[in-house]
Amino acid sequence: MANFNPSHPTKQLLAGYCGIILGAFGVHKFILGYSSEGFIMLVISVVGGSFTYGISLLIMQLVGLIEGMIYLNKSPEGFVNTYFVNKQGWF
Repeated sequence: MANFNPSHPTKQLLAGYCGIILGAFGVHKFILGYSSEGFIMLVISVVGGSFTYGISLLIMQLVGLIEGMIYLNKSPEGFVNTYFVNKQGWF
């Protein structure tokens, strides 16, 4: 396996739990190093949520919940290959 770092399983758990709990704000994206994706989620949640009475915030929370569940259900090798080697930003 290429580029395996001992901190990757820790990041997998932390990103998975933050995706489930704080997914609407893109915290899990910032943990994985995807700053632009995390910023997009944050702006959609905060700015869009204020204009749509929280509907876009709920949608972003659902996206974060799904991504957190995906992170936690992947094997450590599959997680590293998907999110650190191939740099897949969404789902």
